[in-house]
Amino acid sequence: MKTALISVWDKVGIVSLAQTLIENGYRILSTGGTAKHLSEHNIPAIKIAHYTEFPEIMGGRVKTLHPKIFGGILARRDHTEDIKHLERIGGYAIDMVVVNLYPFPDMSKENLPINELLEYIDIGGVSLIRAAAKNYKDVTVLVDPQDYGKVEKYIRENKEIPTTLRKELALKAFYTTYHYDKVIYETLSSL
Repeated sequence: MKTALISVWDKVGIVSLAQTLIENGYRILSTGGTAKHLSEHNIPAIKIAHYTEFPEIMGGRVKTLHPKIFGGILARRDHTEDIKHLERIGGYAIDMVVVNLYPFPDMSKENLPINELLEYIDIGGVSLIRAAAKNYKDVTVLVDPQDYGKVEKYIRENKEIPTTLRKELALKAFYTTYHYDKVIYETLSSL
């Protein structure tokens, strides 16, 4: 069974994508707010905290930073030792990562107190995106709702996402994290 991890701030288009994944044999792992949103649309999702057997802590600051998550994303499917390590920790391969980030670029324009603004810096999401993009040969990474339809079409018609598209999406993911960090740097430098 294939697995998708979905953790999104912007929920536009996520119900359609998740429904397509379920209809095509995926299981979904999800963080609290996204899992709740999917549940409200009758889409089953396993909460990350249940899968990792570790609760979200520090008011949600730490929720996806766990070996079962990152091992599942970074495991090279053609490396027997990677798969054995994953099995030893009770994890499984994660084939798709769907993440969009806390809206730091938008919030940086709101003239918020620094302590409030810092809470809009996404840590886990950026880490998930980078891990999935690094392993694009085995993992599809989606950071932009505009790409959901294209991926849904491939899943419905072919069951697989071609490596060329996974690489294209990985490059977009790396650009997204680059731009996100650039805005953080420029904003905090100016304070």
